[in-house]
Amino acid sequence: MGGGGVQRWLKMTKYIREFGWEPVIFTPENGEISLLDEELIKEIPEGIQEIRTQIWEPFGIYKKITGKKKDEKIAPGTTFNSEGSSLMQKLAVFVRGNLFIPDARKFWIKPASKFLINYLKENKIDAIISTGPPHSTHIIALNTIKKNNIPWIADFRDPWTDIDFYHKLKLTKWADNKHHRLEKEVLQKASKVVKISWSWGDYFDNTCHTNPAIITNGYDPADFQDTEQINLDNKFSLTHIGSLNEDRNPFALWQALKELGKEIEGFTSNLEIQFIGQVDASAISSLKEKGLINNLRELGSMNHKNAIEKMLTSQVLLLLLNDTPNVKLVVPGKLYEYIGAKRPVICIGATDGDAAKVIKDTNAGKISGFDDITTLKENILTYYQLYLKKELSISSEGYEKYSRKFLAGQIAEELNKISK
Repeated sequence: MGGGGVQRWLKMTKYIREFGWEPVIFTPENGEISLLDEELIKEIPEGIQEIRTQIWEPFGIYKKITGKKKDEKIAPGTTFNSEGSSLMQKLAVFVRGNLFIPDARKFWIKPASKFLINYLKENKIDAIISTGPPHSTHIIALNTIKKNNIPWIADFRDPWTDIDFYHKLKLTKWADNKHHRLEKEVLQKASKVVKISWSWGDYFDNTCHTNPAIITNGYDPADFQDTEQINLDNKFSLTHIGSLNEDRNPFALWQALKELGKEIEGFTSNLEIQFIGQVDASAISSLKEKGLINNLRELGSMNHKNAIEKMLTSQVLLLLLNDTPNVKLVVPGKLYEYIGAKRPVICIGATDGDAAKVIKDTNAGKISGFDDITTLKENILTYYQLYLKKELSISSEGYEKYSRKFLAGQIAEELNKISK
């Protein structure tokens, strides 16, 4: 499967052998794939043992009741987008939140748990790592360690009950309690909990029986080699890579671009807005409303290799954070690859959040608040003036600590600690 979420453990698998650990990968045989990227197979080291079992998922039913085609891909987060106003869509959200606990992969929990418990009777394994979401993986690990005295790291790539769309799940009190109960059991039973950023809530940190480790996402320097011959876009390209859902639609950006177009001669003709990935209808509507639709270039979904190439050729990379209550703790994985590409980043979100911290620490770009059009215009204008002089670049620093190899070493350190 492609997309940003798979990169963390694809790259960990690639590098962790160098630190004395041999990975065995347990994953579904036939899981729903929202984005296929066959190029990533090349990243898997030779000789890696894979264990696969069948999974049943309810996405076929979801597609039927929402009128989607059988072969249509379901992008993460689009369940709650602006198209979700129909009665059947609302019903699907209610069912997802209240019956599919912790998530739609719950039907893999029992068969996967049974398989792993039996597998460990015949095979010597020194530790287990579960990574979520989907948080069903953590429940499988929980069930497995209850029957086996084996160290376990629960790796959270996103929060559970503090995820930005949790409030949209239309949860009953019973369902909310069950989500929290399962989350609490995982946090208390895991030998070590790993999170990807600093500002996750007190509930998460205080519930863990030991202090959670912070091991961020990162970038693979190998993906950015041989970039000397890269030619930048001729246009002043502002490129967003990844899903652009309704909560991420940057109203301030479209207003700022409209105003700059009126104030600066030639700005609109030089401007190109590039979307790579799935885009919510609200963003397209906003561009039409602001008279920017002719500046839009929709490139659709890309494999990881081609997405990296677009990062390298773009004049500016857009980091658009979800305008939700927990925005301060959100650090999209693509930020680290933006840093690896060494192209200027414009971030719209919390100026005192974790994503802002990473950008400031690495001198990777500029940040403005969701509604701060004045600062945003200043940031864009600074980069635009450098673009006109053909001098638009950044001098990143301190980014080495976000390399995938370094981060694999941190995971290995945690494994060494719990397996003594």
